[in-house]
Amino acid sequence: QVQLVESGGGLVQAGESLRLSCAASGSIFSTNPMGWYRQAPGKQRELVARITRGDTTYADSVKGRFTISRDNAKKTVYLQMNSLKAEETGVYFCNALVFGNNYWGQGTQVTVSS
Repeated sequence: QVQLVESGGGLVQAGESLRLSCAASGSIFSTNPMGWYRQAPGKQRELVARITRGDTTYADSVKGRFTISRDNAKKTVYLQMNSLKAEETGVYFCNALVFGNNYWGQGTQVTVSS
């Protein structure tokens, strides 16, 4: 069993930064892919960034502004978000893929005012 707990969301102005954290517990290892997804009001959940071992993947819209990183000793994944835009408002969910099962956190709200 894997548990994921996100933190770091909040209300910011457009152009500002936020850093999200996802603390994992349970049977999760450094080789398990982890990622961040965003769900805006009335829209489907979409991938923002993913990290697998040392490889990272980003949605085109966030490349150059967002950085995903991982501290394996702490079982924590981070998402540094710079130059935030109003359209990036939504609930950000942490995801982990472990033995073929997808695990999700409860989400953290990010609101970017224009």
